[in-house]
Parts: sequence; C-alpha cells; structure tokens
Amino acid sequence: MPSIVERTIDREETAMEFDRVPVPGGDLRIARFGSGSRLIIAVHGITASLMAWQRVGSSLPAGWSMVAMDLRGRGHSAGVSGPYGLRRHAEDVERVAEYVGADETSVLTGHSMGAYVAVLHAVERQYARTVLVDGGLPLPLPPDISADDLLELSLGPAIARLSQTFADVEAYVGFFKEHPALADWTAAMEDYVRYDALEIEGGVRSRVREDAVRTDGRQLLTEGEAIGAALRAIKSPLYLLRAPRGLLNQEIGLIPDALAESWTAQLPGLRDEVVPDCNHYTIAFHDRCVGVVVDRLTLDPAI
Repeated sequence: MPSIVERTIDREETAMEFDRVPVPGGDLRIARFGSGSRLIIAVHGITASLMAWQRVGSSLPAGWSMVAMDLRGRGHSAGVSGPYGLRRHAEDVERVAEYVGADETSVLTGHSMGAYVAVLHAVERQYARTVLVDGGLPLPLPPDISADDLLELSLGPAIARLSQTFADVEAYVGFFKEHPALADWTAAMEDYVRYDALEIEGGVRSRVREDAVRTDGRQLLTEGEAIGAALRAIKSPLYLLRAPRGLLNQEIGLIPDALAESWTAQLPGLRDEVVPDCNHYTIAFHDRCVGVVVDRLTLDPAI
C-alpha cells in the first residue's frame, strides 16, 4: 500500500493505517490491518463500516494483512456520491484491489451484504479463495410480498435508526448495547459504533446514508438471478461460513440450512460450514467465532 495515510490508530490489540482510494464520485476510505505480504480484501455489510472487520483484522497470524473499505454511502466514505447498488460496490472493490496490489495469492471475503458484493467482484478477478461470511447466497423473495415490503420487514429497524438523532455518542453506544444480537458486549463492538457516530447540530446520528441502504437492500432481494449466475462463474475456491442465529439473535440464521444445502448441491466445490454459537454480528466480533473466520481466511492453499 502507498505510504501516504490519513492517520494511524495503534492500540495494544489493533493497529490500522487509513488511506483513500479514488473512485468515481469521490474517494473511498480504506484501512489496513497488519503488515504481512499475504493480503485479504474485506467487504462489510449493508449498514456497517470497515470497522466490522477490526477484530478479524487484528487477529491475523504473522505474514498476513487485511484491507477493508468503507463502501460508498457508509462510514468515512459516506460522501462518495451514488449511484449505489451491488455492482457499483463490486466495481469499487476492484479499484481497491488494484490500488493495494491484490493478486492471485490474495483472499477475498465479505460479510452479510459484503458477501454478495464479493460474489459479483470475484467473477472479475482471480483470488486464492473467496470466503463468504453469513451471506452471498441468493435470498428467495416470497411470491406474496413486494421487495419494498420485505425490505421494511427485514431491515426496517436498522433503516429507522439511520434517521434518528441521539443526544450524544454515549447515547448512541447505549442504543446498540440494547440490541438483542449484541448482548455480550465487546470492545470491538464499541469501537465499531463509535466509528459510525457522526456529531451534528443537536446530537449524533449514523454516518450511513439511508438512500444507499434502500438501493442496496432492494437489489439484495431482486437480483437473485444475477447473484446466482455469478456464484456459478467464480473460479476460485469458494467457502461459506454461516452463523446459526440471525440478525436479532433468533434461532434461524440469515442463511438457513435448506438454502445452503440447495447451493452446495448446485456447486459441489462450495464448502459450507456453520460457525457454532454465533449470530449474524458476533461471527465477526466474538473471539470464539473470529478464530474460526481467521483460520478459514488464512488456510494453507493445499488444504
């Protein structure tokens, strides 16, 4: 990565260097964790930021590094203009990969919506492996509900948060501590929330743009055919890591067993694994889950 950085966060458990990558509409913020020559490109979820990868990135073994980005409309890339959409993000990932020198020895990963972006991007570039973390498989749209209605049912509370104003950063952190999927609070979760907090006149709100989330969320529900075609076209080894519990810590995960089984039947090379005792968020935050994710990201190529 070029040596010009915005600043460095250096704590006992985490060291990150920030940089900017030019893309149409502005500059994406990226962060690098670690200094190893083996590189991982990481893509976050629909209302997240690059800090979703902090715990994973700071847990990598020697010889590895991770580059994560704030997607346009999120984090410190919130000012990068639209249009948004999964393919637009996939194009941005390509620009980041080129900027940091990713090659066929690099690993691609994405969490939640980021896994779908990774699927679309992986068709265009050869990686050592592509690791989908609780996402990436087309989500069936029930025949009796519109995409917009399903979006409200599935992401309504998250979208509502984006328009809320909180008294201060502490109130924003407190709001997240009440989330049913984040009951076992960690320092990484706190860093993630504080990074997203934007101080405005009268209080604090999320940095995430609601119009970006609505555009991307609708495509998650309506672009299943294109996502499926991309999955079939990926040439790198393909891994799926699933959380057994969902976005609200409910018993059924985002990618249920039946959906995973249907895709492993279609793609014999797809390796499907459930990461025990995780939900959609803690798979990237809790050490018991992060250890599995890190191990699968850094597998010996011969395995």
